[in-house]
Amino acid sequence: MAETKGKFDFAIDRGGTFTDVFARLPDGRERVLKLLSHDPQNYEDAPTEGIRRVLEEETGRTFPREQPVDTSLIGWIRMGTTVATNALLERQGERTALLVTKGFRDLLHIGTQARPKLFDLEVSVPEVLYEEVIEVDERVILKQEGCHLPRKEPKRIVTGSTGDSLEVLRELDLQRVESDLRGVLSRGITSLAVLLLHSYTWSAHEKAVGSLARKLGFSQVSLSSEVMPMVRAVPRGYTVCADAYLTPKIHQYLKGFTSGFRGALKDVNVLFMQSDGGLTPMEQFCGSRAVLSGPAGGVVGYAVTSYSQTEEKPVIGFDMGGTSTDVSRYAGQYEHVFEATTAGVTLQAPQLDINTVAAGGGSRLFFRSGMFVVGPESAGAHPGPACYRKGGPLTVTDANLALGRLLPSYFPRIFGPGEDEPLSTEDTMRHFRQLTREINHFLSTSQSQASANGAANSNYGKTQGSKSEMSVEEVAMGFVRVANEAMCRPIRALTQAKGHDTSQHVLACFGGAGGQHACAIARALGMKSVFIHKYSGVLSAYGLALADMVEEVQEPCSLQYEPRSFSDLDRRVEQLSQRCQHTLQDRGFSGSQISTEVFLHLRYEGTDCALMVTATGYPSNSKSCRSGDFRSAFTKRYLKEFGFTIPERPIMVDDIRVRGSGKSGIRSMTTAKSAHGHAKPTTVTKCYFEDGYLDTSVYLWEELQCDYSIQGPAIIIDKNSTILVEPSCVAQLTAGGDVRIAVGSDPHCALGTELNTVQLSIFSHRFMSIAEQMGRVLQRTSISTNIKERLDFSCAVFGPDGGLVSNAPHIPVHLGAMQETVQYQIKALGGSLREGDVILSNHPCAGGSHLPDLTVITPVFRRGVSGPVFFVASRGHHADIGGITPGSMPPHSTTLQQEGAVFTSFKLVTGGVFQEEAVTEALMAPAQYPDCSGTRNLHDNLSDLRAQVAANQRGSQLVGELIDSYGLTVVQAYMGYIQSNAELAVRDMLKDFARRRLQQTGSLDVEAEDFMDDGTPIRLRVQINKDEGSAVFDFTGTGTEVWGNCNAPRAITFSALIYCLRCMVGQDIPLNQGCLTPIKVIIPPGSILQPSQNAAVVGGNVLTSQRVVDVIFRAFEVCAASQGCMNNVSFGSEKSGYYETVAGGAGAGPGWNGRSGVHSHMTNTRITDPEILEKRYPVILEQFSLRPCSGGAGEYCGGDGVVRKLLFRDKVVLSVLTERRSTRPYGLKGGECGASGLNQLHRADGRILNMGAKTTVTLEPGDMFCLYTPGGGGYGSEEEAGYGRPQAKRQRTNEPFPERGSVFEYRRSQESV
Repeated sequence: MAETKGKFDFAIDRGGTFTDVFARLPDGRERVLKLLSHDPQNYEDAPTEGIRRVLEEETGRTFPREQPVDTSLIGWIRMGTTVATNALLERQGERTALLVTKGFRDLLHIGTQARPKLFDLEVSVPEVLYEEVIEVDERVILKQEGCHLPRKEPKRIVTGSTGDSLEVLRELDLQRVESDLRGVLSRGITSLAVLLLHSYTWSAHEKAVGSLARKLGFSQVSLSSEVMPMVRAVPRGYTVCADAYLTPKIHQYLKGFTSGFRGALKDVNVLFMQSDGGLTPMEQFCGSRAVLSGPAGGVVGYAVTSYSQTEEKPVIGFDMGGTSTDVSRYAGQYEHVFEATTAGVTLQAPQLDINTVAAGGGSRLFFRSGMFVVGPESAGAHPGPACYRKGGPLTVTDANLALGRLLPSYFPRIFGPGEDEPLSTEDTMRHFRQLTREINHFLSTSQSQASANGAANSNYGKTQGSKSEMSVEEVAMGFVRVANEAMCRPIRALTQAKGHDTSQHVLACFGGAGGQHACAIARALGMKSVFIHKYSGVLSAYGLALADMVEEVQEPCSLQYEPRSFSDLDRRVEQLSQRCQHTLQDRGFSGSQISTEVFLHLRYEGTDCALMVTATGYPSNSKSCRSGDFRSAFTKRYLKEFGFTIPERPIMVDDIRVRGSGKSGIRSMTTAKSAHGHAKPTTVTKCYFEDGYLDTSVYLWEELQCDYSIQGPAIIIDKNSTILVEPSCVAQLTAGGDVRIAVGSDPHCALGTELNTVQLSIFSHRFMSIAEQMGRVLQRTSISTNIKERLDFSCAVFGPDGGLVSNAPHIPVHLGAMQETVQYQIKALGGSLREGDVILSNHPCAGGSHLPDLTVITPVFRRGVSGPVFFVASRGHHADIGGITPGSMPPHSTTLQQEGAVFTSFKLVTGGVFQEEAVTEALMAPAQYPDCSGTRNLHDNLSDLRAQVAANQRGSQLVGELIDSYGLTVVQAYMGYIQSNAELAVRDMLKDFARRRLQQTGSLDVEAEDFMDDGTPIRLRVQINKDEGSAVFDFTGTGTEVWGNCNAPRAITFSALIYCLRCMVGQDIPLNQGCLTPIKVIIPPGSILQPSQNAAVVGGNVLTSQRVVDVIFRAFEVCAASQGCMNNVSFGSEKSGYYETVAGGAGAGPGWNGRSGVHSHMTNTRITDPEILEKRYPVILEQFSLRPCSGGAGEYCGGDGVVRKLLFRDKVVLSVLTERRSTRPYGLKGGECGASGLNQLHRADGRILNMGAKTTVTLEPGDMFCLYTPGGGGYGSEEEAGYGRPQAKRQRTNEPFPERGSVFEYRRSQESV
């Protein structure tokens, strides 16, 4: 199909800034062209202009711009476009209405209920895509064995596409729907998204609504059951909304594009790239599959050109652009994800796993509190970097220019206000000189202050022998190195998350800015080879020419993968395969050009960790279905990614997917001229490297011949990119005209113990990377849902004194707590620790938060050093460790023993031997107490403890490698500097607050008080030293220990304090013990914040922690109170158990309204999707929506709480553990308080009961629990606002560099626990 002899073929990538054109000419030659995507003075549409120019230049004929282009010479056109992405980012899609099941009008507003940025008090979540909601009074539920709901009359039973039986509780009233739809149409909305619960398996109601809507005149109707029939209503709802919102915009663009050609391209084969890396006909191109259309071409481009079937060496794609960098991986198969977030919208559709990080050529450079920082802010295209002559800031591009790595004479003269000047080295150097002066002033001031204070307060004083000043070049070089380390982290995460060795990859570099950084990044990752294709500057366009046409079909399934299901699976696979083949045949492909690949979405029963598995390489046998041995394929991949399998557990099939490909990609035949020996440079310039300025040869790519060898340092320049060949690297031109660079090892550069501010930033990344990699090992090797899927854990690195160095991920309630645990063990065990020992602890007096959080601590030893040189630790939430209730989270416990097994300083591993018998005995010990049980899940406890030991082992190994590279004294010195950096940021914040406070009140003391629901006060007085930037936080006057379980161990207060300080600092700083160095904390013993040794504490972790945050923010007048509760709800029976925390309203602040329906402060847990909840548990979710007017009024209004109603289908025991049921979240500066919460029980017999804040009750079938969560407080008086409630939310501009991909999703998940 790709053969169009005698005609011109075009592959075009229309990006946000540039449009890249690849053309294959009738005589077989190839041309590339790059032009601006927006240039209204010269042309209306960039792709059309690109085609016109090539035709005109190659044929010698005139193709006037004002006339449609003659298509008789065009064979095919393939396009990738950012039209959908830009419409999503800028919220410029079609006006859309959402039609949804009654009770769920706000489901997509609440989403997962987690906030995207943990420390942003202004919770900024992109707005939903629809502007009106129609609730439809229809309801379908899955039929359950053992459902005992009282019935007045039998309900209609239907069968879904999965084979599940469903009950139609409420039939669809089409007359009412018609009336509502006509109302929406009358208001000018013609695009409709339809989301009805459980329509993924039974779609009759959605189809009836869709048919009616089309008949009424809606121009776009998107049904969730057609767009993506997968279980989970929230991502399916986002996907269907994106489809309805974006598809009309795509059609609008296509109409404009085709109008530029004669006959509207009717006789030309026009294909568009989808997010999954496959092409589709123009008329099939839709919004939900278009978001990664642009970057997908680049992945196909490097996959086809740089992956060698013979070597089979996996490839990392590295596409560095202006505002961001895309990272992906290819090892013979495209790596897809089936749920990913772009511009705040989670799309449930097959997408290439492209990880976007906010580091590009336009990333801005900052020096903050003694640390070099790159991004995430970007200069954008306007004003652009400082060197663009438009008054822009310093960026990574400027750093490369300052180092001589970019040569202005080889750039077009398109800069400055008139767009007719060259790059400005002068502007760049002027900005760098100013920044260098600031850095040198900071360094000299820090040293003199440290000397004056006897270096008592800062490690910055330990700089004996350091250079007094940095040069401009050293500063620029420092920023480049920090940028490189920032880009290395996602590459490590992407590879190591799935069990791959990063160093065993080739780095395939493309995009305009990547060539300047490729050698350094490859070297930092241990890679030996960099590959840069001859079309690297336009590789996304070239990838379109190489791509195949793809047709995908998918349907949900509920079968177990076992012999009795194979015939059903085979039948359904055959039906889907035939659909793919027939579609591709209708598009002109012959049978020999078509191939199909079958995927099954598999998971172990009782887990959420599903893998989309292909059986390629696993032929069918007598114990498998006809499409292949999926069991072997699944278990091998599961073992690779997670480190274990569960042989006794059944495997479930969630979805069946068939991907059909029509082979249509071209194959490039161009070869370079052959030569041998060394190439001759065009010129020689001076470039700055670690060893100072070096003579650097400059070559023009087009003049190079294959087999030429180019020794670094060198620069290779072509029309669209600049490649830096660093010292110790050798570049060679391949037979195809591409550049392959052999990366040599870095000549060892000795680093001293004196402070080097550049190395400070790099060590900060390295320490954080160790903690992150520990987390990856823990997640991979653990077995429980809590750790493997909910990611309820933290990993951290500590110094020899037990002081926190780096903590990842940021679960707020873990932030400072682990440091207390490690320091307790140092005091308790002292010199008795030996290599091969591992300690287990969870006791509140030993730094524990609550008993289910088990902390495993490993001392790191070094030969020749008597004691531990570092500690590594991991804390994970275990689902059960015994006690009076399943889940070990009893709402009515009064002693610690009722909450489960207790460990103070338990040797989990001694001399390298795991003490299974002893730890089993300890986990079963709670059974000796009245009404208590030992652990109810010993197998998972032991497996997860082994996983924590393995994670610590990995951390210990990585710390050892860091010491091998730099030496122990250097690593420990920089550990101290990093802690001092956090200390400095907190001191600066306190000094700034003290200065403002003095001006406003003349006092440096602040105080606040708030109350628990039982009347217990939490009182705080803060005294600030304005000169030192230090403070005393005194909780004297706080109420005594309480009879229940709302007592909070000391570690909880420290965690809350670190969280608040980080929020008030307002910028990204290392979270370590340095944050607390300027702080003295006074907590009265015997109080609710420092209870006795055997006090119950489970509520302190999840409730009192929130009140501590409220009190601190009230004292500093930062913002009004958020809901102040986690709304802990659990229910269960002998068969199953379930636990959730529920969102509420966020507090308003100076300049922002509080977000409604979101978690705040010390928790960020995701909520279970309604369809999953109803599929697995004996419950019907009757309502999940916002609670109107529950947020406090004010100049800025508090966020609303939520209403959540659970109707039970079987007998269960329900427990609730909540706060803010009698007290209200405070308003600030005249703002009103938010509404308090309410827990109600609606009995099946009609009685309505107030359950109170904390209780356990047995429910019968037909009983309904109604949860009304608190709202947030308002800020400022309504009178000052000048208008009534509610005020429109102040819009923050969307970031132009939204992160995405599996690495980003993983980090977001970890921050959502």
